[in-house]
Amino acid sequence: MDQKLKGQTAIITGASSGIGSGVARALAAAGASVVVNYPTAATEAAASGVLEEIKGQGGAGIVYQCDVSKESEVVKMFADVVKQFGTVDILVNNAGLQRDASFHEMSLEQWNMVLGINLTGQFLCAREAIREFLRRGIVPARSKAAGKIICMSSVHEVIPWAGHANYAASKGGIMMMMKSIAQEYAPHKIRVNSIGPGAIKTPINHQAWDTPEAEKKLLELIPYNRVGVVEDIGAAAVWLASDDSDYVNGTTLFVDGGMTLYPGFSTNG
Repeated sequence: MDQKLKGQTAIITGASSGIGSGVARALAAAGASVVVNYPTAATEAAASGVLEEIKGQGGAGIVYQCDVSKESEVVKMFADVVKQFGTVDILVNNAGLQRDASFHEMSLEQWNMVLGINLTGQFLCAREAIREFLRRGIVPARSKAAGKIICMSSVHEVIPWAGHANYAASKGGIMMMMKSIAQEYAPHKIRVNSIGPGAIKTPINHQAWDTPEAEKKLLELIPYNRVGVVEDIGAAAVWLASDDSDYVNGTTLFVDGGMTLYPGFSTNG
């Protein structure tokens, strides 16, 4: 892969598995030093495995434990990364989870956990990234922008999802937070965008694709007739983090095989 991100440092939250690990591998292949964030000791081995794979391909980086819903841990992570690497150039706000329930049976704990990680976690990390970008300013040898933030959203920032109200609400919130801070910090040459994955083969949704019957049913929602893989998201992240997308700011790039085209209407609904 072209080293479009050579010399830059990227923090990828929730990078021990799934989409986050795919993005970390892709950014490393593009030349970035990556911080493979993981939330708890239970996921340390998985994060270390991702880093070993990256180093085996000639990439560089570290692993870092941080619960993104906890302000003190996020502040410390950014301070430690800046101390070690000199600065942060790219933030991929990827950490996220689901705690599904019918709305009338959803507990406050389920609601708060999803909003805490998926939305508040993105706020805390984006805030610390922007503080660092403003402190450093533009370094033309690194990038045309002072910094790049990629918020991992979902097709469910626009598609309602019954039984997943907390998750959909968090993604809708990410959309408006992303657009608001993109607007606010564009004059400082800070770019903020989102990726909206559709159905991607990851552990979080394996039941939706891990049998031929399940995958066939899922494909009814995807006009392009294949389920996505993490490499699809990684490639999009590299583009959004590079100067190739320097004039792109405040938008969601849907990587969904056409799921947001509402395929049920292809035969007049």
